[in-house]
Amino acid sequence: MSLNRKVLNVIVPLLLAVFFGWYTFSKLPVERFIPYFKNANYSYIFLGVILGICSHLSRAYRWRFMLHPLGYQPKLMNSIMAVFIAYLANFGIPRSGEILRAAALANYEKVPFEKGFGTIVAERFADLIMILGVALIALLLEFNYISNLLLANFNRGLLMAVCAVLIILALLLLFGFKYSDMKFVLKIKQMLSGLMDGMLSVFKMDKSWPFIFHTFFIWTMYVLMFYVTSFAVPELNNISFGAILVAFISASFTIAATNGGIFVYPLAVGVAFSLFDIPETPSIAFGWIIWTAQTVMIILLGSVSFLYLPIFNRTQ
Repeated sequence: MSLNRKVLNVIVPLLLAVFFGWYTFSKLPVERFIPYFKNANYSYIFLGVILGICSHLSRAYRWRFMLHPLGYQPKLMNSIMAVFIAYLANFGIPRSGEILRAAALANYEKVPFEKGFGTIVAERFADLIMILGVALIALLLEFNYISNLLLANFNRGLLMAVCAVLIILALLLLFGFKYSDMKFVLKIKQMLSGLMDGMLSVFKMDKSWPFIFHTFFIWTMYVLMFYVTSFAVPELNNISFGAILVAFISASFTIAATNGGIFVYPLAVGVAFSLFDIPETPSIAFGWIIWTAQTVMIILLGSVSFLYLPIFNRTQ
C-alpha cells in the first residue's frame, strides 16, 4: 500500500467524522440530548453492555477454531485480549485493529502473522454473510412498509424501469463475467473464486459446527444489544423490531467507515428511524447513548488488555 493511500485511510475517516459531527450538532445542539441521558433507564444500558461483551468473548473463542487446523492452540486469555485491543485500535485508525490483533498472537503465541491475519480476513466473510442475513430479515419484516415507502416517494413507472435496468445490467455482467477472457475480468473471477473457497473452508474445519454456532451467537448478541438498549429511551419502546434491524444495519456500516463510528453512528441511527416516522431527537439521542456505552466498554477493556497482555505473558 502506497504512502498516499495509507494517509487517505487515516484522514478520510477523520474528515467524515468531523463533518458529520458538525452537521449533527448544527441541527441538534448538545443540550437537546442531555435530558435523554439523565432520564435513560441504565439497567437496559448495562444489560446491553453485557450482551456486547458476550459477543466479543464469543468472537475470541471462535477465532481459536480457525487457528487449530493450522496447528496452533493459543491461550483463550491471549485471544480475548487481542480482540479487545483490536477494537480499541480501530478508534485510532479504522481497520488497524485486525493488524494489531494478528501481531499480538504472532508475538505471544508464535502464530505467523500472515496466517493469523488470514484467519481474521476469513472471519470477515462469515460476518458479511451474517449482516446480509440480518438485512434480509429486516426486509422481510418490513417489506410492506418499505415497498409502500418506495412507491410513495418514487413514480411507479420510474421505479419499475430502474428495477428492469438493474436486472438487465446484472444479467449482462453475469454473462460477461462467465464468458469474457479480458485480463481484469479474469482477475476478478479469480478473486471471487478465492473468496468463495474461503467461505466454504469453514465447513471443512474440524469444528465447523461450533464455528457456525458462535457466528450466529455473536450476531444475535449484537442485535440483542441494540434492541435491549433501545428500551433505555421510553420514546422508542413501541417501535417495531424491523425498524430496529434497519437502524442496526445502518449504524454497523459506520463503524467500519470511520473511527469506531464516532459522530456518524448516532446520525445513522436517526436517519434509519426517520424512515419509520420516529422523532429525530430521541432517535439520535439513543444513538449517542448506545455508542457511548459500547465505546466506554471498549476503551476500558481494551486498555486493560493492552496493559495486562505483556504481564500475562511475562515468561515469554
